Amino acid sequence: MSVESLPFAPTRTLRPVIGSVTLSLIVAFYLVFVTNRTFWSKAVEYLGAPSTALFLLSIGLFSLFAAICVTASVQYLTKPFFILLIMIAAASARFMDTFGTIIDLDMIRNAAQTTNSEAGHLLTEGFLTHMVLFGIVPSLLIVLVRIKHRPFPQKFKHNIVLILCLLAVFLSVGIANIRTFAATLRQHRDLVATLNPAAPIFNAVRYAVATGAEKNIVVQPIGTDARVIAPMQSGKPRVTIIVAGETARAENFSLGGYDRETNPLLARQDIQYFTNTSSCGTATAVSLPCMFSVYTRANYTHRKGLATENLVDVLSRAGIKTEWWENNTGSKGIADRIAYTSFSDINDPRFCNNNECVDDVTLDGLGAWLDGVKGDSVLVIHQQGSHGPAYYLRYPEKFRRFTPDCRTADLGSCSRQEVVNAYDNSLLYTDYILSSVIDMLKAREDKVAGSMIYMSDHGESLGERGLYLHGAPYFIAPSQQTQIPFVLWTGKETKAGIDQACLQATLNEPRSHDNLFHTVLGLMNVSTKIYEPGLDALAMCRPRTGS
Repeated sequence: MSVESLPFAPTRTLRPVIGSVTLSLIVAFYLVFVTNRTFWSKAVEYLGAPSTALFLLSIGLFSLFAAICVTASVQYLTKPFFILLIMIAAASARFMDTFGTIIDLDMIRNAAQTTNSEAGHLLTEGFLTHMVLFGIVPSLLIVLVRIKHRPFPQKFKHNIVLILCLLAVFLSVGIANIRTFAATLRQHRDLVATLNPAAPIFNAVRYAVATGAEKNIVVQPIGTDARVIAPMQSGKPRVTIIVAGETARAENFSLGGYDRETNPLLARQDIQYFTNTSSCGTATAVSLPCMFSVYTRANYTHRKGLATENLVDVLSRAGIKTEWWENNTGSKGIADRIAYTSFSDINDPRFCNNNECVDDVTLDGLGAWLDGVKGDSVLVIHQQGSHGPAYYLRYPEKFRRFTPDCRTADLGSCSRQEVVNAYDNSLLYTDYILSSVIDMLKAREDKVAGSMIYMSDHGESLGERGLYLHGAPYFIAPSQQTQIPFVLWTGKETKAGIDQACLQATLNEPRSHDNLFHTVLGLMNVSTKIYEPGLDALAMCRPRTGS
């Protein structure tokens, strides 16, 4: 008796059989019409519905995706390729549909440079459920079926003809409606940027290529002539503390007119608040290196940032003791050549949990650091700030003033008001941190001539227009992601060299990350050819130089 005749022998007919072309068309349909909710909602908005243009767009995109899938439907490649496309599309759809995220090159760079803790906050129950329903289940169905392939010569001829026909449909649709499509794409570049999974895959390839090309970059020195012009007349060392904020948006700062009191302590300090300040980017991986670079936002590129020394390098070269204290996801290469402390690596249990620390950790050693200052010094503190989506982890219990606050990283399970409450609590805590820094500097005015600058790296969307978090491409980014708080405090001796009436008159003028580099050089009295007074927020209000 043969094995095949045994009653318990497995039979291949129990597995559904499907042709490779049929499966290709099904997968193409799934990708275009199931995982592209954000794309189609934008298409409906921009093209109108019902409309001939929208109908033709759907036919054209299905034809293009089908041509790609049929091309890949060769033995041993079909299933892995289709499963990979579906899993990428499912993950991308989750972030695009839930948070309004556009997965461009900068977003992929930001994701690649994140920490395990930060990534863990995105792996919520909602995300996992979404991936099971839209990624794993369709993938298992593909695993289950047995794909029927024609003999190679026949398959090759058949598929070539089909692919050419599909591409002809795609091109015909595009040509027939070229004016409408061209005008729409010119006005709404975000449409193509949300095409899933094409845009995420394309930008991931761009990131991989760019990363490979950046490996051999040699950092070029700048400000080789940098020097401190003269010490303070009192002989005290100049000390500037730069607090690089995280995800703080100007719209929710009561210093700028927000109707909630999110800055009660700073409001009592003798600070200057610049009301119209914009960021260089909408994600940390872009904004942070840009704000410390010599380049303006108009001239900055990621490659330039890597290839050029930055503000802390110039300060060091001028003989100023310069340090970086990290309580976020890293300095993005800025602090590679100066003293560096990572609080998440230290993981002090008084302030930290799973290598994430509240910003009190930065205050813990600040007094001792200030007491140890012997000469001109600059300290950069990179905050945890209001880093989302787990806003509730960014502040201690005593700062839960606005309630009910969203107590999960899965923002979709909270009302918008609960999300805003949690976010505002994080700003209230930042207010305490900044005011504490100022108090420590004020307490030592007999020993140091102190200043503090606070600038956030970017802002945050909290549900406006359906957007959450940050990282939108700058050309479409809402003001909530680009308008940031900029706070300046100067001690008595530093303030004496600044015309306060003049400074007060400039607080509503446009400022940006472009100003940080040159404003700090001015505060530290550093002379160098790369210093531009026009970008120093205080230069026009200094009636005298030196001390």
